[in-house]
Amino acid sequence: MLLALEGATVRFGGRAVLDGVDLAVAEHEIVCVLGPSGSGKSTLLRAVAGLQPLDAGRVLLDRRDQAAVPAHKREVGLMFQDHQLFPQRDVAGNVAFGPRMHGVAKAQQGERVRELLDLVGLPGAERRAVAALSGGEQQRVALARALAPRPRLLMLDEPLGQLDRSLRERLVVELRELFGRLGTTVLAVTHDQGEAFALADRVVVMRDGRIAQSGTPLEVWQRPADEFVARFLGFENVVEGLVSGEAAETPWGKVPVPPRALEGVRSVLVRPAGVRLVAVDEGLRCVVAGRTFRGTHVAVHLQPQEDGGPRLEAACALREAPEVGDAVGVEFDATEIVVLG
Repeated sequence: MLLALEGATVRFGGRAVLDGVDLAVAEHEIVCVLGPSGSGKSTLLRAVAGLQPLDAGRVLLDRRDQAAVPAHKREVGLMFQDHQLFPQRDVAGNVAFGPRMHGVAKAQQGERVRELLDLVGLPGAERRAVAALSGGEQQRVALARALAPRPRLLMLDEPLGQLDRSLRERLVVELRELFGRLGTTVLAVTHDQGEAFALADRVVVMRDGRIAQSGTPLEVWQRPADEFVARFLGFENVVEGLVSGEAAETPWGKVPVPPRALEGVRSVLVRPAGVRLVAVDEGLRCVVAGRTFRGTHVAVHLQPQEDGGPRLEAACALREAPEVGDAVGVEFDATEIVVLG
């Protein structure tokens, strides 16, 4: 493992904001740490970078304890959400800063600057003023500057957080391709699951200073560890149910569950794709309470009419979504249902 955290703990005012975290990042792996504000994800990044001392535990890079290694000697690159570019320096001056501080010869600095600006899609931008760049261009310069000293580990703190959605979606694809080409080891933190799932080999979800779940994007999406992770990922159809065999008794009636599901009183997640709309006299009778256009589909919000159970969200094709006020029936698809552990 290139990076390992062992029992990493940070306390502010007696409260553990990082609470005994164990995390390993392999060489060439891209790991994205997700979580709401206050979950400890940025503190974790700062601890690895040497900007935040640990109260307990260890940070190891190449199996070497980093406790006595100052931040500027840790062989890590750090890129912040707000770029933190030097406004008095042009693009080349910003990108060359790291190599210059490491004593690289001036001719080699210029060569490295040109190489990186080509990589990030800004060829020939050496003499441009930072203030004249767009937000996306500044982000590319910040990335080039972070990569310039050839760090063993690149760390990104909400790297695309200040950009508009369309630019974020385009840049995250470019970043994934760039890191793959360079073989860069990346530890990134973000609150945006779409960004993390598009970028990462592995996703780590944090809650209250601890790791709630770790796995590939597909594993985390398909099988959230618990109700917190499911709701953080945007799933709203979560209720408590009594699971027995291949069914669960829920406020929505009897819901099918996959074979070998954990039995007993459990949280049950029904993905919107697993809520099937049928004729009003079939299944659970509901009324359409609202509709939300999601680009590729319409999220239909359904209010059950029997016993006033919690609302359901269904994902419908654009041309098939019912109107607000329509009465529909609902059936459930067991392949889109998860019994949470």
